Amino acid sequence: MPSVFRIEMLPALHGDALWIEYGEPDDLHRVLIDGGPVTTYKSLAERLARVPGNERFFELIVLTHVDGDHVEGLVRLFADKPLPFSVDKVIFNGWRQMERSHGLLGALQGEFLSALLVNRASSAWDPDAAPWVVLKAGALPSLELPGGMKLTLLSPDAPRLQAMAKAWKKAVDKAGLKPGDLEAAWMKLAQRKKFLPKKGLLGASPDLDRLLQDQFKIDAAKANGSSIAFLAEFGGKAALLLGDAFPDVVAASIKRLLKARGKKKLKVDAVKVAHHGSKNNTNDELLALIDCPTYMISTNGAQFKHPDKACIARILKVGKPARLVFNYRSEFNRPWLDRASQQKYGYEAVVRKDSELSIPVTL
Repeated sequence: MPSVFRIEMLPALHGDALWIEYGEPDDLHRVLIDGGPVTTYKSLAERLARVPGNERFFELIVLTHVDGDHVEGLVRLFADKPLPFSVDKVIFNGWRQMERSHGLLGALQGEFLSALLVNRASSAWDPDAAPWVVLKAGALPSLELPGGMKLTLLSPDAPRLQAMAKAWKKAVDKAGLKPGDLEAAWMKLAQRKKFLPKKGLLGASPDLDRLLQDQFKIDAAKANGSSIAFLAEFGGKAALLLGDAFPDVVAASIKRLLKARGKKKLKVDAVKVAHHGSKNNTNDELLALIDCPTYMISTNGAQFKHPDKACIARILKVGKPARLVFNYRSEFNRPWLDRASQQKYGYEAVVRKDSELSIPVTL
């Protein structure tokens, strides 16, 4: 039987939660990228429950950046004790990575996740490890996963990480925390009811601070610029997993990769479109570097009315895809689900049904 490379978009409202499986059909490996807003936890738990108990293992869990629509579901997932899964490696640019190499400070949800990882999955994430960042010179950072998947880092670059400093410091100061003080973050997390399991965080304070109902939302533009983005390759197939990354950063990395490989275009089988189809995160320069039949858009459009018409129009004009895949049906993607539009521009639109837990794309 042929090997498997499958990407599932979970229903993460206006955010991202990507469940990836690769390997032989009888020996699958799993990667989780982002966890959506906190309500996505229910879908994550349900998807995890569909995996046999002895196989609930991730080779890798990635938090691309600390926007609430990417991090909150992971914070809630790691709050379970005991953890309903195990994980070998976690990729996440926490405060200590940023501060050590770039003088940066962390955001509140990042502090929460850092505290959880230290308490729940200390062997999977080193709070003092080097940051995941694309530097100006040298080969792009890469990671080989068990089972044969290769990840090549495309974003963030150092200037975008540095741009986070002011917003992150403001967030941590506002919460009365000292950046990198994971014990204090652990206790503060116990006061955030929406992240807590029914029985609370075992080992944390049982007190709930009712005054802290409003969750901090960091500067989106700066957070998106710090987003981790990968090229994932396995079994002769490839996917661009772009988080909320900036197009100029990704394009610059792809150009370096093409030069190293002696290619003019990067042939991939799927692209998870950056920032849920925002017109500011997909441009002609980036699309012209890619040869891809399938573009995936993760959003219900509720908060920011994504996907933008301009973004989809660019994809259709420059990318010329065979398929657009959506994990929600909404008023904002309705024009692209229209049969006449599909026939006019020569693509197929696929959308998750309300009765389905996820929409899978098999490469």
